[in-house]
Amino acid sequence: MIALTVGLAVLVGVSLGLLGGGGSILTVPLLAYVAGMDAKQAIATSLLVVGATSAVGAISHARAGRVQWRTGLFFGVAGMAGAYGGGLLARFIPGSVLLIGFAAIMIATAVAMLRGRKDVDPGAAPSSLPVGKVVAEGLVVGLVTGLVGAGGGFLVVPALALLGGLPMPIAVGTSLVVIAMKSFAGLAGYLSSVQIDWVLAGAVTAAALVGALIGARLTAVIDPDSLRKAFGWFVLAMSSVILWQEVGPAVGAATAAVVGIAAATSLFCARYTKCPLARLAGRRGTTAAAT
Repeated sequence: MIALTVGLAVLVGVSLGLLGGGGSILTVPLLAYVAGMDAKQAIATSLLVVGATSAVGAISHARAGRVQWRTGLFFGVAGMAGAYGGGLLARFIPGSVLLIGFAAIMIATAVAMLRGRKDVDPGAAPSSLPVGKVVAEGLVVGLVTGLVGAGGGFLVVPALALLGGLPMPIAVGTSLVVIAMKSFAGLAGYLSSVQIDWVLAGAVTAAALVGALIGARLTAVIDPDSLRKAFGWFVLAMSSVILWQEVGPAVGAATAAVVGIAAATSLFCARYTKCPLARLAGRRGTTAAAT
């Protein structure tokens, strides 16, 4: 199981390198259900893995000019404060409750990914979010990071792309800076009450780093919108697994059924122009324009 954990950790890095998020969405279930860690140890270890992997991925994106530092640093500093507080607060919350909260975050962020973002001119100069809004969003996302170990990529990237108008590649690169800052702050909060298996954490982190380097290189050759949608459905499926484990088979099965129906509807709407749910399928009228 340890070898399987380390092998799958490469996918964590690829996700972070490609999408600017997704590391914690994969790492927490991986450590909890494959490596056999308890919930709080899995969350704390995830913060280490995701933080280190994000930092390395951010370097690759920065060299390619895909990081907007001003927005990233403001968001990151606010996120660190929220994450440290969340890590301290987590000691008073049962592990099962944290994992259920994690599943809820997975669902919310997956829906945001599937709905997509407003069209941004790739050649336009990146805009800057207002400082007040950046700080407020950073605190909220940071608190979530500290509590449930979610690095916040699927919260940060939509904020940067949807609200800030950043092109997707720059939103991804900037989010990695934010995720690294918040993850290390959240880890600091957890270390006051949780012990980490540093040998296993180091092995998983090293594997994820390899994946992050691969993912950063693949960014230029893979369509980010298609990848975002595919990963959104995957995240929804993973949330049903966690709910099955932590709440009960009935809830997990019901969630999986809803995800399956929604995925089938999305596929149908992608093929037929008159589908009434085309907007929810992420088409936003593009197919109709093409025809």
